Amino acid sequence: MVRKSETSGRLDDAARAGWLYYVAGRTQDEIASSMGISRQSAQRLVSLAVAERLIKVRLDHPIAACLELANAVRKKFNLKHVEVVPSDPGSSSTTVGIAEATAAEIERWLKRADPIVLAVGTGRTLKAAVDQLPAIECPNHRIVSLTGNIAPDGSAAYYNVIFSMADAVKARHFPMPLPVLVTSAEERETLHGQQLVRSTLEISAQADVTFVGIGELGIDGPLCVDGFLEKDEMMELMRNGAVGEICGWVFDGEGKLLDNPINERVASASIPSRESSTVIGIGKGKRKFKAIKAAVTGHQINALITDEDTAEYLLRP
Repeated sequence: MVRKSETSGRLDDAARAGWLYYVAGRTQDEIASSMGISRQSAQRLVSLAVAERLIKVRLDHPIAACLELANAVRKKFNLKHVEVVPSDPGSSSTTVGIAEATAAEIERWLKRADPIVLAVGTGRTLKAAVDQLPAIECPNHRIVSLTGNIAPDGSAAYYNVIFSMADAVKARHFPMPLPVLVTSAEERETLHGQQLVRSTLEISAQADVTFVGIGELGIDGPLCVDGFLEKDEMMELMRNGAVGEICGWVFDGEGKLLDNPINERVASASIPSRESSTVIGIGKGKRKFKAIKAAVTGHQINALITDEDTAEYLLRP
């Protein structure tokens, strides 16, 4: 008889304790009694269930302060939809809270009966959101990537989420078989002229809803950290007034796309029309304040998922 490993057994116990606590509503004393362990052990198992992502917690109760902030931001920037989650002053994470809210919003769209096209960008927050998705059967929907899935060194781009979505969501998926940035505008034109790429671009333009991360600029920003831009290129962009990017498309403080050589090399699909698509930007945190404000000011996006601190910043005179 094959005995299960100690690690597997502990995870099984953690899953059971997590289910009893979060789903069945049992106290830690009750869990300890039913599992024949101490209260301290029950507490540790519940914590392990969360740490190992065996339990995914989603807040369904609307918080009045967050709702009021969301409504004020929506009205000020004439947005279709805004969701504001509570801020955690003790956390430095740029994804906690908004990743879970984004997963819930993606799930709501995918559960629609009528066929839709859902477009996705890339980035850490979207990756964290997709990791929260449950298994969903939606064969009538199409999911398309706006950005290339090839990193500068030729490897698969780690934060491209289309393949992660394919693991959970049973739908037709259309990756963008390109790098994020190419060497020249001429190379982009050639690549976009390929039939396989052209058909993916055509699908992305039909998106009913679009989910994109909002990236800050700087040598610590995603475009530099992930190797798409050199530091001197980034500094030149910032000297020219750039404050943020979406799917590699760089924009200034008014939310207008910059007319510069970098944007000429972006191989991503254009951000779908804000007239026909709900384009939901996702981001929070002080480092992203200027980028998020520019994105909503210039209507690079027409919907937003963020946190209280960012919403309060957006509402300042």
